[in-house]
Amino acid sequence: MRRLTLALLCATYLCLSLIVALTLWRNGGGWGAGLAALIGGLGLCFAFHGLIARALESSAIKGEMDNIREAHRILLDQVERLDARLAQVAQAVETDVVRSEELSDEVHMLENLVQKLQQRFEEGASAPVPFPGRAGAEPRRAAGLFETVREALAENRVDLYLQPVVSLPQRRTIFYESFSRLRDPTGRVIMPAEYLTVAEPAGLVTAIDNLLLFRCVQIVRRLARQDRRIGIFCNVSMASLADESFFPQFLDLLAANRDLAGALIFEIGQAAFDARGSLEARNMAKLAELGFRFSLDKVTDLDLDLQDLARADVKFVKIGAQGLLDELVEVDGRLVLKSLPDLAAEDFAQLTRRYGIELIAEKVEGERQVVDILELEIGFGQGHLFGEPRAIKDQVLAEAGPPPAVAPRVVQPTPLRRAFG
Repeated sequence: MRRLTLALLCATYLCLSLIVALTLWRNGGGWGAGLAALIGGLGLCFAFHGLIARALESSAIKGEMDNIREAHRILLDQVERLDARLAQVAQAVETDVVRSEELSDEVHMLENLVQKLQQRFEEGASAPVPFPGRAGAEPRRAAGLFETVREALAENRVDLYLQPVVSLPQRRTIFYESFSRLRDPTGRVIMPAEYLTVAEPAGLVTAIDNLLLFRCVQIVRRLARQDRRIGIFCNVSMASLADESFFPQFLDLLAANRDLAGALIFEIGQAAFDARGSLEARNMAKLAELGFRFSLDKVTDLDLDLQDLARADVKFVKIGAQGLLDELVEVDGRLVLKSLPDLAAEDFAQLTRRYGIELIAEKVEGERQVVDILELEIGFGQGHLFGEPRAIKDQVLAEAGPPPAVAPRVVQPTPLRRAFG
């Protein structure tokens, strides 16, 4: 295409030069003037053509330079993106290494738990286990239940259930309480009231509690990766706190996950807390130093030593809703608690807050209980009214919101004074 263009241009230049030469010759210039005009015209035309060609070539070179610069810029962008991607990959690899180390620690701990369980199983197989059964319970049936519990632990058929703890009156899920459930080979769930009758005499309750603690740490870490700032109450027994083989490893695991301290709350029964020894108290203090908090449940005596609870970093106290309402009596025209006759009932929650302790009304079953609890200015509630315990599964963990709750019935507020008047 360029050769054809060049030939056409040369023909054009030749024609122009011939026209100029013929014009001069016909006007009397003679052959010499015509030939000189022809040669000069061709020279001028080719010189002009050279200027145009250089201009076009310069323009083409400039365009190519611009294209090269653009390609260079694109290449730099790609290099920067590749560098950023490599940095992400390096960070991911580093995270995976750290995660692998954490998993190694957890696997090591789990192996120790399994070994300990196996030792207890062997001890239980070699020595007769007393089964303080219920009236009419056959020893053979108790032995069969013990074998089922032992197999469930050995085969890791221990499930974690969560029940929501909601804020009042908004009923927004703030915490979950964890429960352990065992399954037999057919998948039937064994409730604690059933398996504890044989697990306690065999010394397996501590192992179950330890597995529950282990599961709670895993669940809290997974929720934290999903950026869900929800706390979980996890029961811890005094036997676990005093276990010289389990607790140091568990403490190391928590020390490596101190960022979970705000989301994991250890729960202890009131009787166990009051009877704790020096070893258990020291180990509780070690957990508190890492930032972990405690909760008191199974409360039967409302005459609490709030200073002692505050020193032990107990931040929550759970009280049965019906038991709390049964404590209300009217004295000299005002509602008080039987355990605290000198304190107005509505001031009890404010008193505990002064020590940094929040009250949680648990086992809430009816809307009228909610109304009475709100009259006492208690800020949290737990019970089947707000959601039943549900087994933890992957799809449950992926949910962004709390478990679906049944729409509450509308109940007209009834003052506590009128209810007990």
